[in-house]
Amino acid sequence: MKKENKNIDEKLDRGEIAIYQNKDKGVIVEANLKEDTIWLTQAQITDIFGVDRSVITKHIRNIFKDGELEEKSNVQKMHIANSDKLVNFYNLDMILSVGYRVNSKQATQFRVWATKTLKEHIIKGYTLNSKRLEELKGKQLNEFEQAIGLIKKTIDTKILSGGEESGLLKVITEYANSWLLLQRYDEDGLTLPRKVKKPTFSLKYDFAQLAIFDLKRDLMKKGNASELFGTERSSLQGIIGNIYQTFGGSELYSSIEEKAAHLLYFVIKDHPFADGNKRIGSFLFIVFLAQNKHLFRKNGDKKINDNALVAVALLVAESEPSHKDTLIKLITNLISD
Repeated sequence: MKKENKNIDEKLDRGEIAIYQNKDKGVIVEANLKEDTIWLTQAQITDIFGVDRSVITKHIRNIFKDGELEEKSNVQKMHIANSDKLVNFYNLDMILSVGYRVNSKQATQFRVWATKTLKEHIIKGYTLNSKRLEELKGKQLNEFEQAIGLIKKTIDTKILSGGEESGLLKVITEYANSWLLLQRYDEDGLTLPRKVKKPTFSLKYDFAQLAIFDLKRDLMKKGNASELFGTERSSLQGIIGNIYQTFGGSELYSSIEEKAAHLLYFVIKDHPFADGNKRIGSFLFIVFLAQNKHLFRKNGDKKINDNALVAVALLVAESEPSHKDTLIKLITNLISD
């Protein structure tokens, strides 16, 4: 058993496959990991959901017919093991769409597993960097921070004359800061950033509704959303009101960073929409930062790139309520100057 687990870990490290096992039914399926999603054959989907293959065929056909998903972007022809034959593989969007139509306990179990596996796949690089720093304790960690500070000072005062050298050190510094941030996250030592900015843009419910409508229309044109996407089932207006709440005449979340972080967290965790909560939460988070001119750094780079935002959204979605403060600190640090 230990040897088998080692082989599975090695395959995951190469980013090739993940092993799904349903203990209740004894089903074991190898899922391909590619382009930050999971790909399965129709036969594998049939095994996972425990229904007749004709049922899966019917659901896939109807999903394309109803325009819920676009065939071109959700199906890929790939080789299966020990065969030259090309077979249709379906991505996670299709698998989940079928799963909701099957609507079984097995489908729910797979959705939970898939979300967890994708999160680990997407943030693997950050996890590895964090683990490398676990050995830096006490004096070693302090010396590392001091060294980074010295590099920063050197760059800021333009002591270096070579542009290439300066650029290289800047990259090293930014990666090192990410490692330290994740090290503090692991050790529950994160604090809110000292330097924060006051918002100049106030998010209104009507504005958010129109923005979400535009997002939905665009996604539906591409076949990446259904009619359920963005349909409110609880109060988005209440969530927006929460980020502007006051106590004793003062705002509880006074900075752009805190408001944006709480907006992302509340939309994902409170599930105000029938479908698309993570995407809409991330979208409103970006809109809020952009409207407050806080999305980009001085050099033109995004403060939080697409992959990092996906990883954070998944992290929030799977987190325990008791971890809220820690996640808010992590998000505010990622988007601070």
